[in-house]
Amino acid sequence: MRKTIQFLQLAFILLLATACAETSPFKYESVPNDPLKARIYTLDNGLKVYMTVNKETPRIQTYIAVRVGGKNDPAETTGLAHYFEHLMFKGTQQFGTQNYEQEKPMLDQIEQLFEVYRKTTDEAERQAIYHQIDSVSYEASKLAIPNEYDKLMSAIGATGTNAYTGFDQTVYVEDIPSNQIDNWAKIQADRFENNVIRGFHTELETVYEEKNMSLTSDGRKVYEAVLTALFPDHPYGTQTVLGTQENLKNPSITNIKNYHKTWYVPNNMAICLSGDFDPDQMIETINKYFGHLKPNPNLPKLPVTHESPIKAPIVKEVLGVDAENVTIGWRFPGAASPDQDLLNLTGEIINNGKAGLLDVDLVQQQKVLSCYAGTYGMSDYNAFVINGRPKQGQTLDEVKDLFLAEIDKLKKGEFDEGLLEAAINNYKLMQMYRMDRNDGRADMFVSSFIDGVDWKDEVASLDRMSKVTKQQIVDFANKYFGDNYALIYKKQGKDPNEKKIDKPKITPIVMNRDSSSMFLKEIQASKVAPIEPVFLDYSKGLQKLTAKSNIPVLYKENTSNDLFSLMYVFDMGTNNDKAMGTAFEYMKYLGTSKMSLKEINEEFYKLACYFNVFPGSDRTYVMLEGLKENMPKAMALFEEILADAQVNKEAYENLAGDILKKRTDAKLNQGQNFNKLIQYAIWGPKSPATNVLTTAELQQMDPQELVDRIHKINSFDHKILYYGPEKPQAVLDIIKQYHNVPDQLQPVPAAIEFSQQETPENRVLLAQYDAKQIYFSAVSNRGEKFDPAIQPTLNMYNEYFGGGMNAIVFQEMRESRGLAYSAGAFLITPSKLKYPYVYRTFIATQNDKMIDAMKAFDEIINNMPESEKAFNLAKDALITRLRTERITKSDVLWSYLNAQDLGLNTDSRKELFEKAQTMTLPEIKSFQEKWVKGRTYIYCVLGDEKDLDLKGLSQYGPIQKLTQEELFGY
Repeated sequence: MRKTIQFLQLAFILLLATACAETSPFKYESVPNDPLKARIYTLDNGLKVYMTVNKETPRIQTYIAVRVGGKNDPAETTGLAHYFEHLMFKGTQQFGTQNYEQEKPMLDQIEQLFEVYRKTTDEAERQAIYHQIDSVSYEASKLAIPNEYDKLMSAIGATGTNAYTGFDQTVYVEDIPSNQIDNWAKIQADRFENNVIRGFHTELETVYEEKNMSLTSDGRKVYEAVLTALFPDHPYGTQTVLGTQENLKNPSITNIKNYHKTWYVPNNMAICLSGDFDPDQMIETINKYFGHLKPNPNLPKLPVTHESPIKAPIVKEVLGVDAENVTIGWRFPGAASPDQDLLNLTGEIINNGKAGLLDVDLVQQQKVLSCYAGTYGMSDYNAFVINGRPKQGQTLDEVKDLFLAEIDKLKKGEFDEGLLEAAINNYKLMQMYRMDRNDGRADMFVSSFIDGVDWKDEVASLDRMSKVTKQQIVDFANKYFGDNYALIYKKQGKDPNEKKIDKPKITPIVMNRDSSSMFLKEIQASKVAPIEPVFLDYSKGLQKLTAKSNIPVLYKENTSNDLFSLMYVFDMGTNNDKAMGTAFEYMKYLGTSKMSLKEINEEFYKLACYFNVFPGSDRTYVMLEGLKENMPKAMALFEEILADAQVNKEAYENLAGDILKKRTDAKLNQGQNFNKLIQYAIWGPKSPATNVLTTAELQQMDPQELVDRIHKINSFDHKILYYGPEKPQAVLDIIKQYHNVPDQLQPVPAAIEFSQQETPENRVLLAQYDAKQIYFSAVSNRGEKFDPAIQPTLNMYNEYFGGGMNAIVFQEMRESRGLAYSAGAFLITPSKLKYPYVYRTFIATQNDKMIDAMKAFDEIINNMPESEKAFNLAKDALITRLRTERITKSDVLWSYLNAQDLGLNTDSRKELFEKAQTMTLPEIKSFQEKWVKGRTYIYCVLGDEKDLDLKGLSQYGPIQKLTQEELFGY
């Protein structure tokens, strides 16, 4: 009888829910057993709206996805989709302008001039037209309000303002407070419906700088070469998302406007949301602002291309300065194909980081320097690739043959059937990580919409994969993996496709910082229900426990899912023992007296748990994470490795050789060179970065000494961080049972004390790197140590001056002058009490813009532009953000640890919030004059010396040219 009553009650609840849904004017789709409990609406104009509610923080992750991308670019203006993405931040008729009626004739004239410019071939005539474009643009800028979109986002407390373009999609990103839904929707609807193209020629330079960055990226060039080979008849292969240099320098505003009119329509868009909101209210608001947008009933369709079968390997060569590598790629059906599940599982069997064919046969046996496999996921087709780097003396063809041998094993079914079940567990793990964050949840909606995959099929994917058999995988592999591949050799050499294009003469546009549109004023004046801030109370937000051997344990319960993270934290690192990093790298290739390396990694993969060791310069993290139910087994295995790792001399000889090869390869990489240059500027010639084993020390090392270090790690003082579902006593019991430690822990060994060098006078550090773009940073250290009293003002200064798209640096370096894709300047708070404050700038820019960039930085840093309105906007943005920012989950533990490093016992955001209320621009100016103005710097330049103005550079101080041996320490 009781069961019958319960059933009737449940039926009544379901009936009530259905009745409520039926009375709502907005119908939605949902899927049974959907862990996100997603609602999917379709408005009358075709606009899709995906929603999932997550009340953890009072914020909402928003993505507005448009189903158009690089594949839809007209052949004569490639890069258009990506360029237009940038122009979507320039405003509308209502914002971004002081007077659109007066501005419009000049914008129309600029559009007409560009049409003439792009069709003119005589260089002298082109320069004359460009000068005219620049002149009219300058006059138009007097009426524009650059970055007003970013001001609007700051006003409502949005964070993460961004956008991205792929072949199939253009997606606009905002993370907003949950009390700003109405304002956000109002702004976005106007932005998408009424876009106005302004600030065109300076933004063009920004896009071109992004293209310059790609020309130095050998990885991107390999990616493009794979697609060119696999898709000769499809835009994936015939054009690139960033476009050609020629097309970028000859743009068409007219084409861009037509593009917007065609594709940016509601029946080609989706709004994807995850966060704290009421779905019924949300859909009402979205319909209010987006419901009137007019659909395009005649959306163009890409011509269907039937790629010809590839009957033999297509071989291509890519040249560049980075280390040599080889890539093999195969063509597969697109993301919505019924074969997608099989491709996902096959990818896991080939490479999963632990137990895949490449992992076991190549990585763990040290047959290649490094390798990985994965899918270039796209809507119309996929590409599956394997990439690898050769060991010293190994050829690219030898690496390729090793890859093909593993594919042959796959096709013959030479893999354990248990790998399939383990793959399902690990997909479950990855899905849990993804669903634990609003951005991951909303991004799942984006993928579903863009790829045309029904949400019910997304929800059922794990269930479908769990039914896949080994024979299906073998049949799938034999169907698609043959000699039908692209083979890309990435070799060292001068890339003949790089073209040097001189910088144009651009008059910096007027910034009008103190101007505001009526639209912005209305948003600022709007009343919303306030959200009160919540700051951490470390005495309540986490628990401090004590485990055996008096080990402190920081505990935070996970109430969201069944994931756990366990971390041993040692206040020692390579400064204490420079062989530590090598020891734990060696551990990755060792078994124990009971288990082989292969058995260990297969067991971890079956358990859906992962371990790693991260030795830093002064702190080492030993980490274990995964599914809660498997924590005891994983911890027992983890501890067994630490206590019983066995010497393998052959593995060490291989490791030593691979370390030396990786060091050689690192010297070829732009990012690695720049990082070492910055470290040299901060620390001088002797630093944590150069404190590594010498070649002789590596080659003469007894591997037993490294294993001894592994065995001893648990004997040193450390603390434990736990985040997971287990209750405190259960965690202590598990630690007691499995954590192998002596009764009395030893103090950590003494460390080498490296000192960050002060910068008493200006000087220049120049490092050679053959690229069309320099990386530049200015570094200043006056020796001032951490002072909590200045932190609120420092944070406000960084917010106003260098904090984001609405800050002075971004406006001046990118918007006004078109000098860079990205730029920044900050006074950096030390991470520990022993370190000083450091002022740093950064910019990546075309070689011939270097001196312009340095002059601009000097000007704005020393003579900080003052704008009361810009300051108030930065202040309001900071306060609004602090009201809705929540430190949750494992971040609570890290927040506490970071506070302890600075001698703090409270959440510093609380004082910032309180003091920000009354801060003034004169206070920030006073701070700038005391802490920033008149500093002396070490100017760091990584670039091609033959293209640089060394005479102009010498005006900033004596130039010291550094060799790579000086930078890297070997």
